[in-house]
Amino acid sequence: MSKDNQKAQKIKPQTLRGFRDFLPDQMMAREHLIDTARFVYRSYGFAPIDTPALEYAEVLLGKGGDESDKQVFRFTDQGARDVAMRFDLTVPLARYSAQHIQELGTPFRRYHIGPVWRGERPARGRYREFMQCDFDTIGSDSNAADIETLMVINDLFERIGIERFTMRVNNRMVLNGLLAKNGLEDQAPGILRVLDKLSKIGRDKVVDEMVGKVGIRKEQADSVLDMAQLQGSPVEIMSSLEKMLSGNDVGEAGLANLRELFQTVSDCGLPEGRVSLDVSIARGLDYYTGTIYETFLGDLPEIGSVCSGGRYDNLAAKFTSQKLPGVGASLGLDRMLAAMEELGMTETATTPAPVLVTMFERSRASSYIAIARRLRAEGIGVEVFPEAKGIGKQMKYADRKGFKVALIAGADEFEAGNWQIKGLADGSQQEVTDNDVVDVVKSLLTAGKR
Repeated sequence: MSKDNQKAQKIKPQTLRGFRDFLPDQMMAREHLIDTARFVYRSYGFAPIDTPALEYAEVLLGKGGDESDKQVFRFTDQGARDVAMRFDLTVPLARYSAQHIQELGTPFRRYHIGPVWRGERPARGRYREFMQCDFDTIGSDSNAADIETLMVINDLFERIGIERFTMRVNNRMVLNGLLAKNGLEDQAPGILRVLDKLSKIGRDKVVDEMVGKVGIRKEQADSVLDMAQLQGSPVEIMSSLEKMLSGNDVGEAGLANLRELFQTVSDCGLPEGRVSLDVSIARGLDYYTGTIYETFLGDLPEIGSVCSGGRYDNLAAKFTSQKLPGVGASLGLDRMLAAMEELGMTETATTPAPVLVTMFERSRASSYIAIARRLRAEGIGVEVFPEAKGIGKQMKYADRKGFKVALIAGADEFEAGNWQIKGLADGSQQEVTDNDVVDVVKSLLTAGKR
């Protein structure tokens, strides 16, 4: 084959728009955030599950609304089956619960961390393939489950290290009650989908869409927006809602749930202002029926909600006649990581091992490998440089990868039974005996975490 033909067969290495490769430092940040979410979810008793990336299209379509259906990656597989890639982890959970609930029992608390796919326009912190970190309680319609969902979100953000954030809550029953009181019950799904765009497109465009797409009158749209944009403390807003909802059973039930939620927030000592009542929050997906949540970063609100969810009492009705109400939320991993990068909260190291054992005497490779094994046995990650090269090249490698400590030994150190231990953050160096290596390295790494 000629060189020209070989050159012509080269494929340009590139990723699809809306999809990404992850370098080691990015993956380490992702795995750390996933581990944090997993720890918090498990602390509340949520158990891990997994479901396939592909589902029968009929399982996914029609549950998230028209906009979600348009974003589904759908195709016919080799078996001529109509299949689609999951666009979230909640709809597959409904199918999973209906299929396995007799084995699982209720209430069933699960978490699921995995990728989902949506054919939407890529934007800042928004991709066509992204990771979700979900947790849900299935089989209980108790408001206590809704309130505890809020507490999980709070604990998750605190453990991540986010100091300033706001959890905005609302209740779909309140919204539905308000619409029913204004004669708009039949148009509720369309109105709520448009209302969910309020923070993105503004009041005027929301009114235009409600009139043009949903088909309500302008004065009705203005009335909906006036209700949705109530301002004040939660107590003040709930007082206004009480008057607006008087006589509507659904709305009053939703308001009672909100009152209990805010009372619990106070009883549990959450910081004042940490949880706010925002009547404009509707959540665009059609399956929500009760409490809904959106979480915003105080130092980066423009990136949007980074943890959202709510109650859905009818999602499994498509699969079973058994009532399987649920409530939960999802951490948007990629959006959170984008925010953490902007806030300087991610590390730049590209190695998960904090210690590098350098190599100078190839004939003593077994000694370098042995000291690494001793450190690993104490729970310390260690990489052994595989070639005997000059100290300059090995230290340059250590700096680039982000190691915290380097172990150095040549002929003189081996003869004396010692090791040179270099702290790479401050440039400190000390010579210690072979017996003291583990304790000194532990001390240096512990000091680096303070």
